[in-house]
Amino acid sequence: MFVFVCAGCGAELTTSLSQVALPAHAHQMYGNGIQLPVLMESGTFAVDSEPWGPPWRTWEEIHPDEAAARAVYAPVHALSDGPPGAIVIAPGDARGTVLIPGNRTGGYCCGLDGADGPNVACAECALPVASRIDDCSLWQAMWLAPNAVRRLPVDSADAAPLSWAELMAEGKGTPPFEPIATWQSRMRPGHWSNHRWSWSPQWEAAAGQALAHLLVASEGRPVTVPDGLAGKVFQRTLNALLPEGPPARRAVLAGPGRPTPGGNADILLVPSHPQTGEAWAPANTAAYPVPLPFGVWLQMASPKPDLPVPISGNLPKSALRDDFDSPPLLTGRLFRVDPGVFQHTLVRLPAVRSPRLREILDGLTQHNRAGFF
Repeated sequence: MFVFVCAGCGAELTTSLSQVALPAHAHQMYGNGIQLPVLMESGTFAVDSEPWGPPWRTWEEIHPDEAAARAVYAPVHALSDGPPGAIVIAPGDARGTVLIPGNRTGGYCCGLDGADGPNVACAECALPVASRIDDCSLWQAMWLAPNAVRRLPVDSADAAPLSWAELMAEGKGTPPFEPIATWQSRMRPGHWSNHRWSWSPQWEAAAGQALAHLLVASEGRPVTVPDGLAGKVFQRTLNALLPEGPPARRAVLAGPGRPTPGGNADILLVPSHPQTGEAWAPANTAAYPVPLPFGVWLQMASPKPDLPVPISGNLPKSALRDDFDSPPLLTGRLFRVDPGVFQHTLVRLPAVRSPRLREILDGLTQHNRAGFF
């Protein structure tokens, strides 16, 4: 466990926190005017190893050799020149901070977006220490500036991450569907009716990350994925982006508690550990591992249908009414991969230099309009 303190005066800025892997959807921008929840679970923090936030430099300002040294192998709109190692926490875990008045409290639309740099200061010494994010279509978070805070241990015990067996026993999956609210809906009476069921933004982000790896693993051939949720998420887009004709490469779900993949599996959809971020790795296989967040992988590998549960008396406020809130009404909606996460992942894989992957990347806008992203 750790606390983060101000680098200027040493005042504590957080509660005690434990480290977890950076979520795949950490920098996701979802939809337009959408109210997204808090990014991090209370009591946890994650570190972004890459620079993020202002100042930004456009691609034209960056020499290809410099971009490659930063593990970016294809053009992007801009790259951050901020310091690497930003720490993200749940806003409710912050202590001893205040908003900085003025232009830095501005946002893109409905709230704060941190685009102008840190908008939160230490209450003791007024040093800018963090960026509070709560704008629409962005995950709510507090990003601590790595050059303005220090991490101090508060517990001498070195707690080991959960084992794969413990994670499987815990069985904490990420549901593929969830109710999505617009920003304005929370301001209206009876606002629950303004929620709509949709594919989870977390799933769309996870699919963007995994699809980039699937395209690399395809080697320019068709790819088949298992039926069920994996098929709904990947197969339509894979069929559109990969050529017909050559023998298909076969992707299977692999991981703890599942049978050892057979020799005819070319690609493995495997879980990444939610605390360490390390992908599950089987022994003695040359198959290409494609990582998925553990909660998404678990739901794909062991789907748990949401069966109706009868109740008596008045409906609780949290109950979903089946006349307008039932998730099965939208299960026919075609899945769309998050284009921002897909692009962010693919440009950081050296294989993107190949003509076939550059063609896919350059045609991302057209694929987006066609409904695949």
